[in-house]
Amino acid sequence: MKNIFKGLFPLFVLFPATTALSSATALEKATFAGGCFWCIESVFEKIDGVRDVISGYTGGTGSNPTYEEVSTGKTGHLEAVQVSYDPLKVSYRDLLDVFWRQIDPTDKGGSFVDRGSQYRSAIFYHNDEQKKLAQESREALERSGKFDKPIVTEILEAAEFNPAEEYHQDYYKKNPIRYKFYRSNSGRDQYLKKTWKDEKIFSVKGPRGRAYEKPSEETLRKTLTTLQYQVTQKEGTEQPFNNEYWDNHREGIYVDVVSGEPLFSSKDKFNSRTGWPSFTRPLEPEHIIEKKDRKLFMERTEVRSRHGDSHLGHVFDDGP
Repeated sequence: MKNIFKGLFPLFVLFPATTALSSATALEKATFAGGCFWCIESVFEKIDGVRDVISGYTGGTGSNPTYEEVSTGKTGHLEAVQVSYDPLKVSYRDLLDVFWRQIDPTDKGGSFVDRGSQYRSAIFYHNDEQKKLAQESREALERSGKFDKPIVTEILEAAEFNPAEEYHQDYYKKNPIRYKFYRSNSGRDQYLKKTWKDEKIFSVKGPRGRAYEKPSEETLRKTLTTLQYQVTQKEGTEQPFNNEYWDNHREGIYVDVVSGEPLFSSKDKFNSRTGWPSFTRPLEPEHIIEKKDRKLFMERTEVRSRHGDSHLGHVFDDGP
């Protein structure tokens, strides 16, 4: 082939190193209210990429409310869960998809057998990106025609989150018999089965089939080095012959350090004598986007990752 993909070190990490990369990734938070937090917590804890789920109270006035106080409906708090997740393993969009399949989004007076404002459904966003995705997902659900009544689930800015009492945490594990009895009599599962029929109640793609997504700006600044951020986000260039992968000979797959999507194989790597890692072709063409670049008073073809939108380098036609 004539095309040479000249890559830049900060953009690629050998596949064997992706575990170390993921472990260093800053976790992000998502907060959902869907009625009894026992039922919502039990579902999110089973998702690959979710590190922790805490049951608690949010959206009301006053700090550290008790269960008894929240149950009166006078504090304004909702029973909710706060999910800590790895954005390189599971996306916020996936979490939204899971959430919608746990609730009745048309019920403004509570959730199933539990009545009162403290049991109503809501999505609490932590940044503008989450707000945008939450609004888009609600609009998509409205367009689906799955519900005869209007969707009333609120999308609210995240407020102070107060963890619930210890006996509420992991209730489904600590008291499995009581939990199953409560859930089977709450009407939740019967409603979900009727509404979603044969569709899975929750389905999140695993590591090899996940929906690749660009993390938030806050996460990128925390997890990328200064050079990685400058190159991937600002189209910078690293020094030739002075980077980790230009002379690397290990076998493996080069992935986008931002999104984790696979880009190039070591089998297609060759010595272009440029001082940058170079490849004759992409591993997964659908993960690559080519754009015209007219900087530096010349026209070149820039290569970017599709999902991470990372700058990867340029295409040249003088290769093998």
